[in-house]
Amino acid sequence: MALSGLMRVMEKAARKAGGRLRRDFGEIEHLQVSRKGPADFVSKADQHAERTLWDELRAARPGWGFLMEEGGEIAGEEGKPRFIIDPLDGTSNFLHGIPHFAISIAVQEPRLDGKGWGEITAALVYQPVTDESFWAEKARGAWLQDRRLRVSSRRHLDESLIATGIPFAGRGDSAEWTRIYGALAPQVAGIRRFGAASLDLAWVAAGRFDGFWESALAPWDTAAGCLLVREAGGVVSDWRGVSQPVCDAQVLAANDSLHSKLHKALVGGLKS
Repeated sequence: MALSGLMRVMEKAARKAGGRLRRDFGEIEHLQVSRKGPADFVSKADQHAERTLWDELRAARPGWGFLMEEGGEIAGEEGKPRFIIDPLDGTSNFLHGIPHFAISIAVQEPRLDGKGWGEITAALVYQPVTDESFWAEKARGAWLQDRRLRVSSRRHLDESLIATGIPFAGRGDSAEWTRIYGALAPQVAGIRRFGAASLDLAWVAAGRFDGFWESALAPWDTAAGCLLVREAGGVVSDWRGVSQPVCDAQVLAANDSLHSKLHKALVGGLKS
């Protein structure tokens, strides 16, 4: 399917920022000897990518708002949408020279009643190293470049590969995650932790993963991925089973059949 004008704008911005990230990623191996150097370098790479996205998108859609991991919230004109941006999802991977990270951009519409933010209507997750562009628009499906995406058709947990994020220093609830893992691990074919939630969700949309769960995320981690999964025929909810435009504090994603089974197991684990 041909890209809309908005998607062309988003992809152009992502590819421009992604080119810089690819170049910066090539320098990481030379900085590993420095205790301070890699972290400072990655912070600058993150900021440069976000500035590129900001410049490109603001020029193409003046008056729109922004919610960015580094730059925070920047209000736009009343009644106009906003971009939700993560310029480098998978920062720890980037820092350690692991080629698994992405740029995530979503468009969120204001609520019709003027009270806050509503639906995600456009999404792009771009993996600079593999040059893969996962994109979706409301009611137009989910795509990888020009190939239509569908969530996995698996129906049984013991055939399913599930992705997650593992709590680490200063982020997440390790005890809660352990209970969920204890409930799910004996029932599924495998559990993976790759370190970039936007790509985890894009891979659920592409059928590479059969499901995904994580908590304590931010809107820029999941906004694009939520729409990708839904437009690929999947279900995204919080752990109560409630669908939100952006599920970030809690997110559970899979096809319809697996989602209900994963939800049941997850809830059971939390009660144990």
